[in-house]
Amino acid sequence: QVQLVESGGGLVQTGGSLRLSCTASGNIFDINTMGWYRQAPGKQRDLVATISSGGNTNYADSVKGRFTISKDNSKNTVYLEMNSLKPEDTALYYCNIRHRRTSGRPWFDDWGQGTQVTVSS
Repeated sequence: QVQLVESGGGLVQTGGSLRLSCTASGNIFDINTMGWYRQAPGKQRDLVATISSGGNTNYADSVKGRFTISKDNSKNTVYLEMNSLKPEDTALYYCNIRHRRTSGRPWFDDWGQGTQVTVSS
């Protein structure tokens, strides 16, 4: 089992900033990527940003230039720095880890419980 503990969500005004953190623990042999997805009410869960074990990053077009993803490999922790927040960024943000438990096994996705980000206009 893998546990993901998220923190850092909250209520912020338009133009404000928040920093999300997510720490993974448990049976992790190897990590492919860690990242963040978000889901607004009535909508599907969408990619926000991911970062690979090698440090390669991938962002949704809607957050490029405003959000920055980073990680601390020693702590199995991923961060999402969110600046210039807009009301349309309001959503439940989920942490994701793509990992495997032993060498040669398929990659497997685990998810956090989600942390709410609300941006008021």
